[in-house]
This record gives sequence, structure tokens and C-alpha cells, in this order.
Amino acid sequence: MSSAGAVDPVDARTAQLATNLAAVLQRIDLACVAAGRDPSSVRLLPVTKFFPVEDVRALYRLGRREFGESREQEATAKVADLRVPSSDGGLDAVRWHMIGRMQRNKAKVIARWAHTVHSVDSERLATALDTGSRAAIDAGIRVEPVEVMLQVSLDDDPSRGGVAPADVARLADHVARSPGLRLSGLMAIPPLGAESDAAFAKLATWHTRLLVEHPEARELSAGMSTDMESAIEHGSTCVRVGTALMGARPITSA
Repeated sequence: MSSAGAVDPVDARTAQLATNLAAVLQRIDLACVAAGRDPSSVRLLPVTKFFPVEDVRALYRLGRREFGESREQEATAKVADLRVPSSDGGLDAVRWHMIGRMQRNKAKVIARWAHTVHSVDSERLATALDTGSRAAIDAGIRVEPVEVMLQVSLDDDPSRGGVAPADVARLADHVARSPGLRLSGLMAIPPLGAESDAAFAKLATWHTRLLVEHPEARELSAGMSTDMESAIEHGSTCVRVGTALMGARPITSA
């Protein structure tokens, strides 16, 4: 409490996040039970893009250790902020995920902080990320390759990113040969207005095909606030949740 009995806004925000987090985790557990899956087989990735670093710290205090960002400049600033020693710990305790579309000229910077990149959809992007990762390893900035998920297009809209399903195998081979990268699975976003069950069923089929040649690529990043239950039913191992956990965005994406 602050003076005059007013509620501390930091405490109030942490309480709000705690309530939202409990609700999201319950949704994941119930969806796993309905799908006949072990709840531990699905990870929650809080999507903290557009939210302040104080929210990341609050979620850290609530037990979260992985966070998803989609804009390089914003994420890089948060990473730098959390390098500063505090009672919450620093960068070493956090795994950052790049979930948004990446530009090749940002790959070097992103490779310095990203544990996992969910949005690799071309060989040129993979090569740039591999180069950045190897440079970061050589400089002692990171010790492990960047984990890579291939973003698969579930529609024909190039503005939303994603490799065509027919090209997944070739891109997977390219990533698997890259010493600075580690192929970990697939990611996809259902087309706008699409029926999520059908979209995730297709994704599950492509994932099964990928596992034949790349059994190490076990991760399936699928499902968000509105469709996580459907994604879990179709095998998602990582749900990327923003609104249901964080609330409405405090700023626009512009």
C-alpha cells in the first residue's frame, strides 16, 4: 500500500497478472485433459510485446521464465534492462523468444538474445540467423545455437509470413545443416477468419511428416488466446498467449 491507503499500482498489476495467469494455466490443463494429454507437455509462452518491462518482472516473480517478443528494438531494450542486477534476477534466468516476422538485417542483433526464433521462413533468413548466432557464440555472448521453429504458411498471404508446406522439408534440411542453429519444430498462425480446427489439423499433419526426417523437431508452436484449446487438441507443445494473460495492449503496434 502507498500513503493514505491507496493501492500501489505495481501490486495491483501483479495481482491482475496473477489472476489472469491462473486462468490461462487452468485453460491449458483442461484442454490437455480433454485431449488425453499430460498437461506438462504444453508450455505457456507469455507474449509481452507492447507491454513494459515491469510486467516481465512481475511475471518472473510469478514463476514465468520464458517470454515472447515480436519487435527487435523493443525486445533488445527489455533484454538490456533485465541485464541490470535486481532482486528478480537478470538475463541469465530468462529465455527470450522471437515470435514475430524477422528482417534479415536484424538477425545479428536477435541472435545475441533470442533463445528461440519461431518465425524462420526462408533459407536466406536462416543463413543470416546462423551467421549471427555463430558470431555471438564466438564472442562468448551465447553458448548454444539458436533454437529455430519454421513458420509454415496456412494460407497464401505473403504479408503474414510462412514457408509454403511444399518447401518445409528443404528449409528444415538447411537449418539442420547450420551449425549456429538447432531445428526444434514448426510454428503457424491460422488464416484470418479460418476455422482453427481445420488449420491446426493441417499443421499437425505437416509436423508428423517433418518428424520422419527430423525426429528432433518435436516442438509445435501453435495456439493463442482465442484458439489454444484447438491447438492443444492437435498437438501444440507451446501456446503463445498475449491478451488473455496481459490484457488489452497499452499501445498500438504502429
